[in-house]
Amino acid sequence: MAAKDTYHDAVKNALIKDGWTITADPYPLEYEDVELYPDLAVEKLVSENQKQRKIIVEIKSFISPSLIKDFQNALGQYILYRDLIQLSQDEYQEIYLAIKDEIYETFFQRKSIKAVVKLNQLALVIINTEKEEIVQWIN
Repeated sequence: MAAKDTYHDAVKNALIKDGWTITADPYPLEYEDVELYPDLAVEKLVSENQKQRKIIVEIKSFISPSLIKDFQNALGQYILYRDLIQLSQDEYQEIYLAIKDEIYETFFQRKSIKAVVKLNQLALVIINTEKEEIVQWIN
């Protein structure tokens, strides 16, 4: 298993503050001959219909000297996890990429990045890591 991202605990705490229950840290995702480990599996009771919402959250810190390289890696990992979730018919059918609010407000506002996010239908959860709070869900 890979090392935890820099903001792992801040994202986890933000989700807990928002009423989510952490069910796995990390989450073992298996399909055929592959076993991978997205960062978190979380659940929350949705009040409208008293249904349990289950999602996977992959955390990315974007702290290397090349944000484009970080984005390439995050995008590839996100797509791989999303596809394996669909193929395995896993109980967790949604995946979100958790990123720091400052990265979203700067790097993710670039036209090229916005276009790729839209094209690949990335679901994002934006986190204020200092306050350990969810700023926005985007899907």
